[in-house]
Amino acid sequence: MSEGFSRPVAGHVPVLRLGDVLLVTLQGDLYDGSAQQLQQDLSETIARSGATGVVIDISGVEIVDSFLGRVLAEIAAQTELLAARTVVAGMRPAVAITLVELGLTLPGLRTALTTEAAMELLAQPVVAFRSGGRHEESP
Repeated sequence: MSEGFSRPVAGHVPVLRLGDVLLVTLQGDLYDGSAQQLQQDLSETIARSGATGVVIDISGVEIVDSFLGRVLAEIAAQTELLAARTVVAGMRPAVAITLVELGLTLPGLRTALTTEAAMELLAQPVVAFRSGGRHEESP
């Protein structure tokens, strides 16, 4: 599949398609309406395009509150239901500390220090765990 841009998501959150991965770069605050629109647009884009991964770059986000933490967790849950994986990239140390202090564990959300590392993580085979503690690699 070719690289390209989708239509602007929520008016200011661009989504770049890199093969089977969607790249979302958050800058500044994400408000209720734009967060809901981003969730909907990502879900529709994954379903329509068959993308297998989403990278959300939050290096431009100064502060993550419980709202944004919840939005990120919901995006990860939605993408997982659509057979895609989500990786959050570029988390600042202060943001990580804040998330821990808020008690937000963000289940199902993978993290990477950089966008490049997130892309590498998504390129790795999925490891599926089976009962009995064994695991298998998916093709």
